[in-house]
This record gives sequence, C-alpha cells and structure tokens, in this order.
Amino acid sequence: MTDVAAWLGSFERALADNQPDLIANLFLETGLWRDFLAFDWTLATHEGRDAIAEFAKSRAALTAPSNWTTEAAAGASEGLIAFETAIGPGQGYVRLVDGKALSLFTMLSDIRGHELPLRQRRVSGLIADAEGRNWQDLRQADRDTIGVSREPYVLIVGAGQAGLALGATLRLLGVPHLLIDKHPRVGDQWRSRYMSLTLHDPVWYDHMPYLQFPDHWPVYTPKDKMGDWLELYAAAMELDVWTGTELKSARPTDAGWTATVVREGEERELKPSHVVMALGNSGFARIPEIPGAESFRGAQYHSSAHRGGEGLAGKRVVVIGANNSAHDICADLVEHGAFPVMIQRSSTHIIRQSTMTDVMLKPLYSEQAVEAGMTVERADLISASVPIRLQEIGSRQAWARIREAEAPFYNRLEAAGFKLDFAEDGAGIAGKYLRSGSGYYIDVGACEMIVDGRIALRSGHDVARIVPDGIELADGEHIAADMIIYATGFGAMEEWVSRLIGPDVAERIGRCWGYGSGYRGDPGPWEGELRNMWKPTAQQGLWFMGGNLAQVRFYSRLLGMQLKARLEGLVVA
Repeated sequence: MTDVAAWLGSFERALADNQPDLIANLFLETGLWRDFLAFDWTLATHEGRDAIAEFAKSRAALTAPSNWTTEAAAGASEGLIAFETAIGPGQGYVRLVDGKALSLFTMLSDIRGHELPLRQRRVSGLIADAEGRNWQDLRQADRDTIGVSREPYVLIVGAGQAGLALGATLRLLGVPHLLIDKHPRVGDQWRSRYMSLTLHDPVWYDHMPYLQFPDHWPVYTPKDKMGDWLELYAAAMELDVWTGTELKSARPTDAGWTATVVREGEERELKPSHVVMALGNSGFARIPEIPGAESFRGAQYHSSAHRGGEGLAGKRVVVIGANNSAHDICADLVEHGAFPVMIQRSSTHIIRQSTMTDVMLKPLYSEQAVEAGMTVERADLISASVPIRLQEIGSRQAWARIREAEAPFYNRLEAAGFKLDFAEDGAGIAGKYLRSGSGYYIDVGACEMIVDGRIALRSGHDVARIVPDGIELADGEHIAADMIIYATGFGAMEEWVSRLIGPDVAERIGRCWGYGSGYRGDPGPWEGELRNMWKPTAQQGLWFMGGNLAQVRFYSRLLGMQLKARLEGLVVA
C-alpha cells in the first residue's frame, strides 16, 4: 500500500517532470488540492482531477517546488509535509485513500529573504543610534510620523482582533501600516458589549498570533478581560493605532487610495497603497421595519447597544431574535429579575458549549492536546488542511452522532416549543458559521431557562406590529412590554464598502463570506473558499480581514505575506 512518503516521492517526480496529468492521477477522481500562496498568490481549492491538472500545468514550473519531506511514519496514510519553492519554504498535509490523495494542502510559510523574525530570527534589541536615542525615543518617532509625514503602505480600518492580528504580522514583516478605530481605546469593542458576555470558545482556540494567553488564563474569557488583553497586545506588538478615528470615505486612485479620516474632529487625508476592511464579519446593525414602532412608549434598541440587565428588575422585555445575542441577553435579564420574552422568528441551531469544547475542539485545541505536544501552529495547519468540501461531509457525520447522543437535550427544547435546525444539510454549526455567520447559539445556560420557562418563548410567528404597550404577533397574540430589544443581527460585510467606498466597488467585489453552498444565506455558485476573505478581491488594493479569533490568528499571516510580497514587488497586481 502506498504511504505518504511514497506518494510524496511520486508527486515530486511528476512536478519536476511537469506532467500535469500524472500529477492529477495521483489524486482520487474527487480529490482536492487546497493551496494557500505556495503555488499561487491566492487562497483556492482545486476540486477533481481536471482542475488539479490545470492548476499544476499553470503553476508548477513557475513555483519550482522541491525537497518534499514528511513527518509521517512508514505506512501512514496521512501526515504533515514540508517543501521548498522559488518564493520560500512551505508546509502542508496530505490524506490518502487506497494510495490516492483524497486531499492535499500546501501553504507558503515564509517569503525567503523576508522571513518573520521569530525565535532564532528575533532581533537583538541592542540599539546603536547616532543621536543617542533609545527604544522609546525611536518608537515615539515612528508613531509621530506615520500618517503625518510618512504614508502608511496599508491602512487597516478597525482595530479589533482582526485588525490587530494583521497589524502584528505587518509590523514583524516591516510593512508600514496604520490602524484606525472609532473607539477611544483599543479593546472597547469588547468592553462595550453586554455585561454578561464571555467568549464562547475555549482559551486554547482563541490565542492571538505571536503572543499567547498566559498559562493561568481562564478557559472562557470575560469580555472586559478580552478588551484589556487586546490593548496590551497592541502595545506589546508595537502597533501603530489611531483610536478615536473613523473612516469617512475612501476612493481608489491610480497610485492606490485616497482615504479621508476624522480624528478627534479633524479631517485628515491619507494615501495608502492598500486598504484592509477589518470591521468584523458583519455590516451595520439591522433593525426590521415593523409597523407602529414609533408608537411604543418604552425603550427600544438594537442588541449591540445593550449593556446589561442591571436596573431592569421587574421589567417585561421583548427580545426579537433567537441566536447568540438574544439568548445571552435573555439569560442576563432573568438573572437581574426581569421577565424576557424571546420571539423566535425562524429555526435556530443549538450547540452546547460542552460539546464545542469537549468534543469538537478537544483533539486539537485543549489542555490534553497541549500535553500531548500539540502546538497552536500545528493545530491551525491541520485544521486548515481540510478543504471545505470535506468539512461539510465531516460535519454532517459528526452531527448525526451528536444529535443521537444528545437527543434528550434537544427533545426537551423542542417540547418547550423551540424550533431547532442543524443546518439544511445537517452540517451543524460549521455549516451555519461558514455560510452566513449566523443562525446559531452556543448554549451557556439559556436553553435550560427556556425549558423551565424562565425565558418565555414565542416561536413560529413574526411580529406583525408594535403597539404603545407592547407587540402583536402575526397570530394576533398581544404581548405586553416595557422594553424591546432587537437581537436581529447585522447587515452583510460588503455594506461597509457600499457606504464608505461606493456602491460601484461593492457591486464589483460581490459578496463577502460564504462559499457558494447554495443553502440559506449562501447562494451559489460553489467557490470552495470564503468569498473575498484574506485574499485579493476584484478591487485592486482592497482586502478583507475578519473571522473568529482562530481564523484571524491563522489568516493574518497569510494576508500579511500577500501585502509584503506586493511591497517588495514580488506580485504586481
């Protein structure tokens, strides 16, 4: 039986001989080759032998790959691989079935001559300055000139975890950058959220790049603690951040961009070569237009403006929506003595936090994985090595098992009237998140409150109208309310582009996020990678940086290398 080492030898010879058909025949008929910058300056998955042959034909000779090695043991059918290209070292992962590749993942690790200064490449820290300046003097001079007498090569709009992670990579690669953020302090995106919020993912999954949480860090990070960590991170990574600054407009030019920002009430003009939108996975807060809203006598606002249930004891609160924010807010209201009613307009996917932590993430992101020698870098590579097509299949299989194992939990929820779904094809949270980024709740306790009635539930009927003392549902039911909270999500990410850059550019780039599954919120055609994320878009010099903490950790390096390659003239477009 062909093992990884033997397969890799055949693959290397076929590449060296520039035999695309022979390369393709090393894969299953439905095999997949996922490549992140190693063979082409983009992120793409090539599916099936014809697509693989075409990719190899167009890119193999230009890439000049060589020195393929593997850590896989003799006889192994999958394992980590390493190689060299004309641009730099690469790494990846291969999975075999009956001696043929089910999937191959290849990724550029570094740009030769412009490697990240990590570990053995770290700088000495000794400073010999002709003017006698120390590190603090030089750092201050750098801050004082960027965006003033020195233009940033990259303008990053948003200094949350996505913008900061990319900024850290650019700083290490020597790419002049400037982050702008409307909040007064770095981390305020988290501090300003509702009081009860904690991260729903565990600490092992949520490290920022180059600077991990300390070993005593809690498993689930409170939101203010996360905000403080991001502020510390920006300082430790020496990032150039203008807080209290908003992007007013940006226009593409022949030389790059002209961006107008407002800092402390004063308009300034910047001329970066690239603009990165790092404003999160969503657009502006979305509040549905419901007849009679103006007549309501109580307070009403979007969930993004909710700070907590303090002072709301005894209040009747209608929460419209049934995803993460709605559940968390309802649970917080209960704990503060209020009486919430959740209006579930459509079905919701539920995953228990224990299932997320102890089943789905445990093999790669857990204390047990760390003790077994798993590093964050290795875990990220293995995770990324699974093409989305295979992720769908694996998720459907996993959720079939989870639904059976946790049937009593789901049965109790449905008995309480809650409308459940597991994504249209049964792919669960992975399907929901990657397709639309919404439609789910990671249960940290609110579901039990629904079951026992502490959170009242109305499901299957939308709000027909709002009246002075509450709401009326489509079935005619009147629900009295002192307050209405719209946990109704956000618009699409490309909405930022339409408002800040222009509808023409938004139309040119098309959708952001989703991979063309054809399911709700993610229309086809199939693309196999998230649209416009972390890779070139149809608008030259416009990029998107977003995702959860694990994604921004991993993809910040890839996007940073693409920008560095353009700064150094390795890529023209």
